[in-house]
Amino acid sequence: MGKRGIREWMCRSVILVIGLVIAHFGVTFFLLSDLGADPFNVFVQGLFRNIGPLLPEGMLTHGRTHMAMCLLLILIFLVADRSYVKIGTIICMVCGGPIIDFFTWLLGCFLADSLPLWGRILMLVLGCVILAYGMTIVIQSDAGTGPNDLVAVVISDKTKKKFGIVRLLVDGVFAAAGMLLGGVIGAGTLVCIALVGPVAGVFLPVNGKLVERMCRCAGCQE
Repeated sequence: MGKRGIREWMCRSVILVIGLVIAHFGVTFFLLSDLGADPFNVFVQGLFRNIGPLLPEGMLTHGRTHMAMCLLLILIFLVADRSYVKIGTIICMVCGGPIIDFFTWLLGCFLADSLPLWGRILMLVLGCVILAYGMTIVIQSDAGTGPNDLVAVVISDKTKKKFGIVRLLVDGVFAAAGMLLGGVIGAGTLVCIALVGPVAGVFLPVNGKLVERMCRCAGCQE
């Protein structure tokens, strides 16, 4: 890999981290709205509620459970088709959970039960848009995709079906599994299932152009 290749890899990795922070900022809005988390985090929440009580108090958090589940997905992808697992996938696994924990701590002080219903609905809508936007930046960075988002990406690629539709179906499966494990499904979860996939489908080409423009401005491409 030449100097330009290294510079482009570093640039795309930075873009991925930016998208990851944005996406998990949106996830935190879902969690704090208390109207139902996004589908993958409903699944994580269900796992946490089943496993957490079995461990010493404070040992397991939602973020750490998120990280463990992402690690499991990565191992599955390494067996199924390792070409999809890149350095950015590992970054998403390691950083995703702590980012959620950080934003939960930061925002939880003033975005909590005291908010009226209209405020929590606003958080829900914002969380949906923010998650979809950040997720598509991560995907278009081409440095690797978060393990949970990679599920829909791989299925979409292999089946040649539109990403938005596949994402909607994958979200439905995560939400159903989470509900069976005791995760909270609310209006927010249903809104997320219905909107994040289609909204991400709109943002994908937009952020594809944005990422390429950022790489050119950074001198990574001709």
